[in-house]
Amino acid sequence: MTAMPASSENSHLIGQQGGRKSLNTPALVLEKAAMLRNIERMAAFASEKGVSLRPHAKTHKSVDIATLQLEAGAKGICCAKLGEAEALAAAGPIPNILITSPVVSAPAIARLAKIHGETEALMVVADHPGNVSNLARAFGEDAPLGILIDIDPGIHRTGVASPDAALALAREIARQPSLRYRGVQFYCGLHQHIKSYAERRAAIIERTGYLRGIVDQLADAGFVPEIISGGGTGTHEIDAELGLFTELQVGSYVFMDNEYGECELFGDAENFEAALFVDARIVSCNTPGMATVDAGFKALSTDGGTPVVTDGAPDGAGFIFMGDEHGGLLAADHEFEHGAAVTLQVPHCDPTVNLHDVYHVVDGDTVVDIWPVTARGRSR
Repeated sequence: MTAMPASSENSHLIGQQGGRKSLNTPALVLEKAAMLRNIERMAAFASEKGVSLRPHAKTHKSVDIATLQLEAGAKGICCAKLGEAEALAAAGPIPNILITSPVVSAPAIARLAKIHGETEALMVVADHPGNVSNLARAFGEDAPLGILIDIDPGIHRTGVASPDAALALAREIARQPSLRYRGVQFYCGLHQHIKSYAERRAAIIERTGYLRGIVDQLADAGFVPEIISGGGTGTHEIDAELGLFTELQVGSYVFMDNEYGECELFGDAENFEAALFVDARIVSCNTPGMATVDAGFKALSTDGGTPVVTDGAPDGAGFIFMGDEHGGLLAADHEFEHGAAVTLQVPHCDPTVNLHDVYHVVDGDTVVDIWPVTARGRSR
């Protein structure tokens, strides 16, 4: 595993039984055994269903976790941004990276050309002929860049907007000797968090029908996709059942945050295990039934609701954000202990991870390692 950052103020706790309770907080905490079970479970699922895994590293931004996923059988990884790919490839090596957002600006394309020369089997998505032309000028026939056509699933964020546009882009890519058409990407991000399994399944069946029509049109024109990449933690079981994707871009399964914890991910099975937490500490408790902890907006993402208190407070205790540095615990008639440790399950894992420098990897209450968040802040 990667050497921990020398500046980590909690490194002296590694190996100390019960050291988790002494962490300098707020601290991002990873329960390793639960994470490994999640990785193994998803790998076994993919093997059974005959589909490949390309886990999304935007979730964890960690060369250590990406390596574990590859060792478990993943064919490669996804990165949302070029900067993530650069960081993970430099710390790895991590081969077979797909960058799932278009790389458009001239400086970014120059960086893409550099990492392409240093990384095995790099691919990127495109959704515009102008981008394809600019990419083609930056690469050579001796080492063509792999391209997936990004297809808009209906949210109008990125992706070609029609079957005809997909076909036109495939023809444009094929005309460029420095590029190699590899297939398509189709990521239904908004569908991942539909709470009802039945409603989510119905929505994905409809969207997959749309994608199937595009794939058929491409194939009829001689552009059979080698790769059909997409799906996610929320839809992976349904995606595998429908049998169109060749690989799944699952991400949050490795940690399970509150957003996914509230969804029926499976028709007849338990969800993945929660493995990612922020440990905090009570710094004030002068108001009856209320305490203040040292974790606020700077320690926890806010776009997925509020964290769930899993330890250090009574069952059912609530959490409220109280500013940049603080959060509040609410439990009527409870007398909180000043200085006590509190564990919070994160609302949304991806942006929460991006707020921290390191993972404190634990086995029970023992800190067993400290891993860097390798691609923290690499949003360009």
